[in-house]
Order: sequence, then C-alpha cells, then structure tokens
Amino acid sequence: MFSQTVEYALRAVVHLAYESPEARTTAQIAEATRVPKDYLAKILQGLAKEGIVRTQRGVGGGVSLAKDPAALTILDVVNAVEPESIKRTTTCPLGLVAHGARLCPLHKRLDDAVALVEDAFRKTTLAEILAEPSESVPLCDTAEAQKLKVRKRV
Repeated sequence: MFSQTVEYALRAVVHLAYESPEARTTAQIAEATRVPKDYLAKILQGLAKEGIVRTQRGVGGGVSLAKDPAALTILDVVNAVEPESIKRTTTCPLGLVAHGARLCPLHKRLDDAVALVEDAFRKTTLAEILAEPSESVPLCDTAEAQKLKVRKRV
C-alpha cells in the first residue's frame, strides 16, 4: 500500500526516536534500518526540509529528530515524504457528472478505508510505537533488542 520511500522514512524516524536526543550518522542509521545509504541520504534531506529531522555537520554532528517523539505522528512522516500517498476520494473518480460529490457505494467504501488508515496514522505517535509492549522491538535483532531495553531503563 505504501512505497518503499515511506517504509524507509518510517524506519529512519523510529530508529532516531529510539536514539533521541542523540544524533546518528547516515551510515549508522542505514546500517540499523537496513536502508541503502545513498537512498537514505535523500530521504533524510526531505525529512529535514519538512522539519521532521535536523542535521548537523562536523564533529558531534549527525541526524536527530527535530520534534519530540510524543509530538511526531506516523502521518507527519508519511506526509513529509509522500504527501499524496494517502489520497482521499472527494468526488467521483470516473468524473460522472450525475455522481458529483456524492460517491457511489464502492468509492465511498474505498474512501472510508483510506480514512481509517489516515486517522490511525494521525493518532499514532512515535513515542507510542516505542512504548508498545512487544517481544519484537522495531528494527532490532534479539541481541540488539535486549541491549536497547536495558539502555532505555537506565
């Protein structure tokens, strides 16, 4: 349903949320998220332009979240990299004049499904994703997950 760009952007910001407020290099993020470094660099530029991440050059620099994970939603990230990926249907896609702004039952149901996804993404913050109880820590192998759990408790 969503492009690889959206998937990669979400992986990157979830990783940065785990590491927040620390900055990480593009290479570190690429390795942790299994995203090709050059592709990730372009995605991070787009996220920086939209105010999702901040970048700092030089010693001690890197990429970090520009917002608190509790204030950053999945929808914010999706809209930052591909604003048209969650597209609502407001008029008949076939251009049928008789339908106008009234959607037929098929297109109404399709739009309702998209609305549910949009609403779920709007209501889900990165902090909620990180706090959700699970045996699977996002983006981590078991050994990595255990280290993260210990580090986050400290």
